[in-house]
Amino acid sequence: MYKYLIAIPLLLLSFSGFSQELSLSGFVEDYEKQPIMYANILVLSTEDESVVKGVSSNDFGFFIVNDLELGEYLVKISFIGYKEQTVRITLDENKDLGVLTLEEASEALDEVNILVKKPTLKKEPDRLVFNVESTPLVEGNMFQLLKSTPGVLVVDNTILVKNTVPSVYVNDRKVQLSNEELVQLLEGSSANSIKSVEVITNPSAKYDAESGVVINIVMSKNLIAGYNGSVSGNFEQGVFPRYQGGMNHFFKSDKVNLFASYTYSHNKTNRNDETTINYLNPDQSIDQTWKSDINRNTWTQTHNIGFNFDYTIDDQNTLSLSSNMMLLPYFRYKIDNGTTVFDDSDNLDFYFGSDNFSSDKKYNLGFDLGYVHRFKNQGGRLSVDAHYTTYDYNRNQNVHSDYYDQNGSFMQSSSFRTDSDQENQIITGKIDYLLPFKDGGTLEAGVKGSAIESRSGILQYDIENGEETLDPNNTNAFDYDERVFAGYLNYSKDWEKLSLVAGLRTEQTNIKGVSVLDDVTNKQDYLEWFPTASISYAFSDNFTLYGNYKRSIERPDYQSLNPFRFFLNDVTIVTGNPSLQPVFANHSVIGTSLFDFFTFEAYHKTSKNFLIDRPVQDNSENTLTYTPTNIEKSTEFGFDFVFNFEMAARWSVYFVTSFYHTEDRAVFDGITVSQNQWSNYTSWSNDLTLLKDNSLSLNFNIIYASKNIQGFTVSKDLLLTDLSLSKRILKKKATVSLQVSDILNTQDFRMANRYLDQRSANTVDLDTRYVKLGFRYKFGNTTLETNQRTIDQEETERLEKKTL
Repeated sequence: MYKYLIAIPLLLLSFSGFSQELSLSGFVEDYEKQPIMYANILVLSTEDESVVKGVSSNDFGFFIVNDLELGEYLVKISFIGYKEQTVRITLDENKDLGVLTLEEASEALDEVNILVKKPTLKKEPDRLVFNVESTPLVEGNMFQLLKSTPGVLVVDNTILVKNTVPSVYVNDRKVQLSNEELVQLLEGSSANSIKSVEVITNPSAKYDAESGVVINIVMSKNLIAGYNGSVSGNFEQGVFPRYQGGMNHFFKSDKVNLFASYTYSHNKTNRNDETTINYLNPDQSIDQTWKSDINRNTWTQTHNIGFNFDYTIDDQNTLSLSSNMMLLPYFRYKIDNGTTVFDDSDNLDFYFGSDNFSSDKKYNLGFDLGYVHRFKNQGGRLSVDAHYTTYDYNRNQNVHSDYYDQNGSFMQSSSFRTDSDQENQIITGKIDYLLPFKDGGTLEAGVKGSAIESRSGILQYDIENGEETLDPNNTNAFDYDERVFAGYLNYSKDWEKLSLVAGLRTEQTNIKGVSVLDDVTNKQDYLEWFPTASISYAFSDNFTLYGNYKRSIERPDYQSLNPFRFFLNDVTIVTGNPSLQPVFANHSVIGTSLFDFFTFEAYHKTSKNFLIDRPVQDNSENTLTYTPTNIEKSTEFGFDFVFNFEMAARWSVYFVTSFYHTEDRAVFDGITVSQNQWSNYTSWSNDLTLLKDNSLSLNFNIIYASKNIQGFTVSKDLLLTDLSLSKRILKKKATVSLQVSDILNTQDFRMANRYLDQRSANTVDLDTRYVKLGFRYKFGNTTLETNQRTIDQEETERLEKKTL
């Protein structure tokens, strides 16, 4: 396969040489060697400087002007914020201007002229681009910014795009953390260096096949050499007070870019659950009803450390070293549970109280070494990346329960303790090659390999009269090994009205999981192909029609495959499933954009082996077990309506509403079960710029999610309301900010399971209502921005699933 990957680019290059049209081509980039998209290229007459032809550069900075006659021309290249460049040429054959580097205009670097902007949106066939640079939204942290991003919904600290958990990238590099750690990282990272957020619903073949939906956070950049930095802090009052402080430092010279950051977060969060379970008799009548009030408090002290070092060897070669480190030396988790049990006549039978206290420690250290070579003649690029992650996690848990009869008399008590740990080592390497053609097409090809080793163990001790006894039924060790080898081809081309992107990715996966004490081995070996395509046609400046298709995969995370049983109390269990299969999804979209302010899309998505976290009640033992489960299929189709317009000169509005239908189908104990539901998602965002000097900005956001289903769990409607204010002071070197979240206190959510012999409901009250005050001060050369980025690896994202 790799031989073909090398041969195909050479074959296509040879074909491009048969073109006989006179053309002019080249690349536009900045001094950071980054392509400048949508730069204007005008071919002018040398006599009167009238325009002969004009084009814009594509996503790779490439442009081509066709159908030119022999003669002399002036070529003018321009882009906002950069100095205009003019080149005089004599055209007697197809001409390649090579790489044209634009210098940033000095007036654009004068901080006095920088104004607070309003967020803007741009809808492209495969993505939504949310530009937030210099808006009040960047005065919070990255996680809060994602909550305000159109199309993104955060429920129970889980990021969702159209009911799909997306892969999160920073500067096209995947964030290398599990869901829980990703939230901790984003909450601990300032958003003030963010330029835009891209919600990519149809990622190309260069993205990993697991990236069915991608959120790409694009960081700001600038070109001036020197040193700058910033210090920031914020105080947040929710149920409990929380605070955070951090600093960023950046140095740039002709050869060196160096960025370093440190953030410390001190948090205490609250969560309340009200759970009702009806345990049934074989005839479906109620045997007992269990009602629980659960309070959960979490204490964390988190250190996030990152650095990026870029060294420019010469104009064609760049070397980089990056690291992201998260240290969590203090994590405390306390659950107070009170459960009351009623008989079939709703009379009190007995009740019990449980205390669950956990003490955790973890660290996640990732390192990335990269090399980029830019080919001088053709504008091509070769990138080589190597990555290493080491992850260590351990938990000490103590659980005690006391039982009382209906008269309040003590019946019995139970206690146990668990020690668990997990260690992971991840090594990946990849090579990516980009080859542009003179006809405007671009070919991308690459290979990737990853090796993952995970070792985990659990010891459970029953405690009676102060004596600890090992419980062999809940003691085990689990070894997991995974190897994935991938290769891809991706071709894109823009014509005058037609744009095309088509790609194919293949991945060979080899997995082996061993439950050591049970002597049970599970193996999976499969080769899969993942095509992707995107096509759009502009009938006019005001009407564009487009379509997308992508096949993707979702592999189970490592913790979901781990067969260990974790007891929250005597009757509530969280366990993994080593027999889980990967999920395969097919996603199709057809859409149209009208007049730059309205977009309509219709989509269809099917997921085979759809993966859910299923609460399963055992009606004979009266226990509830949360276990990951594959179901046969999940099907979703829907219609999206998007409006983006200016209400006034200083007031912009974004409104989207989506109506979609979900159907889940599964077979449990030989019985086919199916549920379906029509749902609605609506988002309304308002951005205003106030005061004469535009130094005060406001963002107000409302999100509504109606009743919906996710894996046979029915979730009730949800309303999110958020307000952000920011004011620049001290000659714009400092910013004060105010954020109010969950203004109406309507972000609690309710869930229910009612099918076959399952009858449970849960109401969750999260610590989402808070007020946050922030302050940020910049020093040094404050026009200098950073090379900040977060290194990627999709494999680490599956280190562990979200804590229940």
